[in-house]
Order: sequence, then C-alpha cells, then structure tokens
Amino acid sequence: MLVVQNLSKRYPGFLLDNVSFHLKPGRIMGLIGRNGAGKTTTLKSILNLVKPDNGTVTMFGRDFYANEESCKQQIGVVLGGIDFYSHKKLTHITAVTKRFYQEWDEDAYQKYLKMFSLDPEKRVKELSAGMQVKFMVALALSHNAKLLIFDEPTSGLDPVSRDDLLNLFRQLVKDGSRSILYSTHITSDLEKRADDITYIKDGKLLRSAEKSQFIESFQFLKELDEEGPLTLEEIMIRTERRTYDV
Repeated sequence: MLVVQNLSKRYPGFLLDNVSFHLKPGRIMGLIGRNGAGKTTTLKSILNLVKPDNGTVTMFGRDFYANEESCKQQIGVVLGGIDFYSHKKLTHITAVTKRFYQEWDEDAYQKYLKMFSLDPEKRVKELSAGMQVKFMVALALSHNAKLLIFDEPTSGLDPVSRDDLLNLFRQLVKDGSRSILYSTHITSDLEKRADDITYIKDGKLLRSAEKSQFIESFQFLKELDEEGPLTLEEIMIRTERRTYDV
C-alpha cells in the first residue's frame, strides 16, 4: 500500500534523516514522536507538500512522485493547521472540494455528516476545533480513498468522539482494502487501535514494527523491580529522557 524509503528533508536546525517504513493493506499505523520530532515533516514529504531532498515513496505499487495526480485520487488526507475560510458554509467548501475527485461519493459524505452530527449550513467559524476536525475527516472519507493519511486526527476531540473515530478507523480497514497512517501524541489511542507503530525521534527512525513486536523491543527500558510490560506512553517517556542510539 505504502513504501517509504530513505526519506530525508533538511531545514535550518533540523534534519529528517533517511526515514524508511512500509504499510501493508488493511493495517492502521501510528506515527509517534514528541513535538518537533519530524512527524508532520514526514507526512508532508510523503505527500510532496514539501519537496524531500532524498528518498522514494511508492503508493499502490507506483512511484508516487511520478504519478502524483493519479495517486492523490486514491488518498484521503487531514493535516493539522489547514484553515478554511471561516465565513464559508460547509456546503460551499464541500462543493469546491468534490470537484477534485473523480470518485466522489455523495451518499458516503451524507453518511459521515450524520455520523459526526455536522450541519452543512453552518459556517466554519461556528464549529469547535473538534467539529472542524470531524468535517475534514468527512471530506477525506468521501471519495473512496484506499490510503488515509492523518496528522493528529483525534486532537481536539472529546474522549467519546475520539473513541468513535478510532472505531470508525477499525471498520474502514476491516475488509483489507484500505490502510491508515496517522500521527498522534495520544498513545492510549494506539494501544486500542493501531496494528503497527513507527517511532521518530529527532528526525531519525527509531523503530517501525508490528505493535506487539514494537513494545517488546523496548522492554529493556524496564527497571528490574517492575512487573508487567511497559506501555507505549512509558516507552516514549523513557526513550525521550535518555540518550538512545538506534
């Protein structure tokens, strides 16, 4: 579904350094790391929203950068920091958005509006931050996308809405035709729903693996007197607080 190889991007004072991982069909991958670690840079470089200095991205068996337009017909994206015109109604934004997608599914869109309790006649400025996220997710899910890429999709959602969205993610990948890559700092979400974890620290890939294997590989961080496996949250905290070489 998605293969990222040796992805690099240099900014003054920061280097995304040869990040590689792959996402199989029917899987949910959580992309973790502290703020500033390179999660958003990774996602934007994958999508060519920032031009990477090095690396390749393969989607659906094709070179993404050579087939960007056709590949983007099959992906749904929600990135943080994207602002709509605050005075526009949702229905107007949707009317513009749907023109870009050959397989726009109006029935699916209406289903997600209802699921997320979104009123299409409301203006963006009338929505809470959480409702704006739900609207962007509804747009991303309404053109039969096979790969969904989300940057902090549960940010701003209350616990019930967050859990509902995560349950929806699980339903979306259930038949094996879709995959989801999403960054988050809410590790409890990943404990519940992720199949794979990719961890970036200071621009470098620490590990990308199936969730149980990922957790097992960091159990050396446990103290001798501790019982039970470390959680993802504990792994992140302990890893970020020590000098750790891959």
